[in-house]
Amino acid sequence: MAADNTKRVYGSIFDLLPNVDNPTPLVRLHKLVPSDKFELYAKLEWVNPFGSVKDRAAWYMIKDLEAKGQLSEQRGVVEASSGNTGLSLTAMARARGYRSRVVIPNKVPREKKILLKIAGAELDVLNDSVCPAPGMGDGSINLAKTHARAQPDRYVMPNQYENELNVLAHYETTGPEIWKQTDGRITHFFASLGTCGTVMGVSKFLKEKNPKIKVIAVQPSEGHDVPGIRNISQLDVSKLFDRSLVDDVMEIDHELAYRRAADLAQSEGLFAGPSAALIFEGARRVVERTPSGVGVMIFCDNVFKYTSNMIKHLPELGEGIDG
Repeated sequence: MAADNTKRVYGSIFDLLPNVDNPTPLVRLHKLVPSDKFELYAKLEWVNPFGSVKDRAAWYMIKDLEAKGQLSEQRGVVEASSGNTGLSLTAMARARGYRSRVVIPNKVPREKKILLKIAGAELDVLNDSVCPAPGMGDGSINLAKTHARAQPDRYVMPNQYENELNVLAHYETTGPEIWKQTDGRITHFFASLGTCGTVMGVSKFLKEKNPKIKVIAVQPSEGHDVPGIRNISQLDVSKLFDRSLVDDVMEIDHELAYRRAADLAQSEGLFAGPSAALIFEGARRVVERTPSGVGVMIFCDNVFKYTSNMIKHLPELGEGIDG
């Protein structure tokens, strides 16, 4: 059955994956925006079928491996992840009949580990950074590569940190969606730094359309525990980052990721995860000093995977919940 976006009827879960004709929503913020002359929109990537912006790159990588004949009932995927890519890859792989193994840092919230198990992942939990980092020994990325090398008949590693399809997915879907949804009026684009696929792909597309669009990357302060994102000092892990495609890099105190996540839920009705909330804080500061514009923020995922982290940083949220 062919997908019918007008009726929201789909032949399979994969037909829900976004494109220009079936984009993730763009929602305007009001109460928390300093100026009503600046239109600030959140692109709700948690509406992706497997819950995050990582669905886009994961699908491109799965399709590529299938086209190359590298996946089968005997051979699946292995990937190092802070959770979202691992979840997207696992859900897609299992739905298409392949195994999935995910190497994940122990500091990642328990909720994400449980979701990975629910999705059917074989899980390696390591004492690694909150985001997988390069290096020797038992690092997450190194172990994932080891699995792929040692058991080539059992695993292939898509490697989101080096795979150009991670960028292409956003160049061909996220960027065009934003351009169409804003009728080409976008003046500012806000994203975080992780594998850098999102910010690179969207920036490349938008700047081809209008070189004057400002692309702003928001990074957390050092010592952060916001899964999935990095600051510049941690970007050796990614082979995808091109500084020329980013106009500004803003550093935000990582503690604000959790405070702003609560603010977004309580004031805008947007249950954004901490990385999205950090992006919002960066965008909010730009709006304060910019007379007018049309800004789009990537809201990578929702807050439901981070409730334990939220209580850790905002202990008042835990008061009175146990009866």
